[in-house]
Amino acid sequence: MSIHGPFSGGNEAGFMPQYLDALSMVERLHRLLLDVIKDEFERLGVLEINAVQALLLFNIGDNEVTAGELKSRGYYQGSNVSYNLKKLVDMGFMHHQRSEIDRRSVRVRLTEKGRYIRDVVAELFERHAKGLEERKVLSLDGIEEINSSLKRVERYWSDQIRYIY
Repeated sequence: MSIHGPFSGGNEAGFMPQYLDALSMVERLHRLLLDVIKDEFERLGVLEINAVQALLLFNIGDNEVTAGELKSRGYYQGSNVSYNLKKLVDMGFMHHQRSEIDRRSVRVRLTEKGRYIRDVVAELFERHAKGLEERKVLSLDGIEEINSSLKRVERYWSDQIRYIY
């Protein structure tokens, strides 16, 4: 789905076209990140896991969490978390254990196989961070400004959901 719609015209130097460009860039960057992760796993011959699942394993790291916590902590952005958790457990990337207190609640953590995937993604991100800095694509100040701006947008959007104007 493209974010360019009926309101993308108008004043080319105005805020709206720039906002739409930023939204489009965020969307493209997310898809590109998944492609980069997929490419790394294809290069290594790891074909049983997809990029979304690998990113989920990376985000969980050494934590033990419930499915509900995955979204609330920002570890998983998709809508099909249960599907991916079941697949990761079935493929041996995660352990799951039902809570003794609340039998409906399941806690998950990475297996050795899952930690390997997490480490591959971590090494990939370390290489990228080093390359971005060495090639002067981004400075520390630049990445801090990007993060600060994106956090402000995140807060604004969250407020829109909660308070609807």
